[in-house]
Parts: sequence; C-alpha cells; structure tokens
Amino acid sequence: MFGMPGGMEWIIILIVALLIFGKRLPEVMKSMGKGIVEFKKGVKGVEDDVEDAIEKKPDKLETAENKNEKTETDKEHINEMKG
Repeated sequence: MFGMPGGMEWIIILIVALLIFGKRLPEVMKSMGKGIVEFKKGVKGVEDDVEDAIEKKPDKLETAENKNEKTETDKEHINEMKG
C-alpha cells in the first residue's frame, strides 16, 4: 500500500519541489547530497573507531597488567631504599 512512488507520483513530487524551491532546487539538492556524504563519512569513522577498539582491547589489557607489575616493582624499590 505504501511502497516506493511510481512514475506519476515522482512527477507530482518534482512539480511540488519546483514550486517550493524554484531556482534554488539544484542548490538544495547539492547541499542535501553533501550532507548525506558527510553523514556516511561520520558513520564510517565511528565504525572504524569501534573496530580498532575491539582489535586493540587485548593489547590494552596486557599494558594494564604491565603497569601494575611496574607499580609493584617501584614500590619494592622505594621500600628497599627506605629501609
């Protein structure tokens, strides 16, 4: 019932768009196209960041373990120097 518009519906949509936007219609469509491209770039960037975070998560865990070991070693050195 509510699918994609057919041939006659597209013609009506174009006529209404011409009446509303007039000579600015190409400019409006260009702006809409740029907006869609920027949106897709943003979504792609977020997807890449999520994938990188998933791939690097084990590395960060190892780094956190190494930091804990280093902190404990530093504490031992400090205690040896004190006493």
